[in-house]
Amino acid sequence: MEKVLIIGANGHTGRIIATKLKDAASYIPVAMIRDAGQKDYFEEMGVQTCLGDLEEEFESCYKTVDKVIFVAGSGSSTGKDKTESIDKDGAQKSVDLAKKHGIKKYVMLSSMGAEDPDPDSGMHHYLSAKNLADEHLKKSGVPYAIVRPGALTHKNGTGKIKAAFQLEEQGEIPREDVASVMIHCLDRDYGTGLTFEILSGDQDIPTAIEGLRQV
Repeated sequence: MEKVLIIGANGHTGRIIATKLKDAASYIPVAMIRDAGQKDYFEEMGVQTCLGDLEEEFESCYKTVDKVIFVAGSGSSTGKDKTESIDKDGAQKSVDLAKKHGIKKYVMLSSMGAEDPDPDSGMHHYLSAKNLADEHLKKSGVPYAIVRPGALTHKNGTGKIKAAFQLEEQGEIPREDVASVMIHCLDRDYGTGLTFEILSGDQDIPTAIEGLRQV
């Protein structure tokens, strides 16, 4: 059994990942929380926690884990300073710690548009921060997968997606399906060294990711 640190565990997608990993045969989730008040939620569902803050100190969370899923984000209601400190600086520091502690696989939640942020977009600052974090991970030497979904929804997952290194369309995808993709990428045989975009589609997740590996 491998322990998986979920950075951003208390967010919508992070909670879904924690729930799914709790019942997985090969993984034990460890939810990184910033506030001790968040501990009860996870412990009631049988998920371990560790205290860590992306803007301060969180290295202690790495001491007993094997792999990392990063789904943290500053949120749409915060300013550019939080985007900088969490989506870029915090993410980059988490990658550096992954390298320092010999993490076997790091799965990063990014965003469509992060490959080449549009300077005229209202999301340019956010996408630029994501781009810098992604590039830092790519150059780190840590085995990785970078998942770039379209607009996230709270709909029920279907288990069906479309995936490409760059999709020539915009669209949506349920958070549940994004969570499933990221968990699937924890396996070193799937998605390692890949950066890809996903939307809702008609292929099951393993087939869609396997198709990328064969390109």
